Amino acid sequence: MMLPLLFSTEGGALPGPFQPTAGLTFWTLIVFVVVLVILSKFVFPMIVSANVEREEMIKQQLAEAKQLHAEAQTALEEQRQLLAGARGEATALIAEARTAADRERVLAVEKTKAEQEELLVRARNDIEAQRIRAIADLRREAVDVAIAAAGKVVGQSFDGAADRKLVEDYLASIGKTS
Repeated sequence: MMLPLLFSTEGGALPGPFQPTAGLTFWTLIVFVVVLVILSKFVFPMIVSANVEREEMIKQQLAEAKQLHAEAQTALEEQRQLLAGARGEATALIAEARTAADRERVLAVEKTKAEQEELLVRARNDIEAQRIRAIADLRREAVDVAIAAAGKVVGQSFDGAADRKLVEDYLASIGKTS
């Protein structure tokens, strides 16, 4: 019975599905208003609150991202400073090691020179001692030869200490005059 009210037609035939009628328009508006009221009372506040929550969450995440970015920048700068400091320390250590190596090299060279000088002095002293011994041996031999030659010339033997002393003094006086 309600259907004829809904679909009032002229001539008793039902209208086509795409032909608007006054009853259909009226009931469509009523349903639209009821749905709009229900949506505005229950659904729209949930949608708005969900959007507000989402917006707050996004703002919070952006703030956290900015804070993390600032912390990352600070950490990066600290790392750069630490790296620069480490490089400076490494350079200083290398320079110090080079200085120490140079110092050790100079000390080694000086020690070697001192040892060479000591060896040279010892060698000169040994040479001088050998020269003195050789001269003494040569003098003894020269005295012995001179005494033997004098004994053959004179025809007697000169064995006494006084004769030996006389020849040695003569040879010493010859060494001083030359």
